[in-house]
Amino acid sequence: MIREQIEAKLRAAFEPAYLEVVDESYRHNVPAGSESHFKVVMVSDRFLGERFLTRHRSIYGVLADELADGVHALALHTYTQKEWEGLQDTVPASPPCRGAGTLA
Repeated sequence: MIREQIEAKLRAAFEPAYLEVVDESYRHNVPAGSESHFKVVMVSDRFLGERFLTRHRSIYGVLADELADGVHALALHTYTQKEWEGLQDTVPASPPCRGAGTLA
């Protein structure tokens, strides 16, 4: 499954203290069984001193193959340990799908 592939690559590249990869494809206008939309919550001190844009670019680099081959969207929530503690382990909910209609 793509979710496990994403998780394995992120664990290897960032050694996160916390990692959650959620397949949110079912919330979007895609065929049943699609694995195309994911939410990633990652806590890693590898992000120390990095801006969010830099963090996201590094994740996109690690997941370049997946993004080129079917993964349409990544909702990224990236934190250092200190930032994560300040959030009291809460992550913003993903917004509703903006796609119109349903697939027939």
